[in-house]
Amino acid sequence: MKNTNQPPDPQPATTSRAWAWTLRHRSTMAANALRGACYSTGAGLVGLIFWWLQQRL
Repeated sequence: MKNTNQPPDPQPATTSRAWAWTLRHRSTMAANALRGACYSTGAGLVGLIFWWLQQRL
């Protein structure tokens, strides 16, 4: 007979908890990644425009 009195291994519980958290928050993480990409693109374009203006003047 199998001994069922042993406590479960804590590592899989931690891993599955982290995975469950990731699955619950994946749409938020994707939205924040898109938001960051938009901010960085905008900042890069503003920097490029100012550089171009400095070269023209």
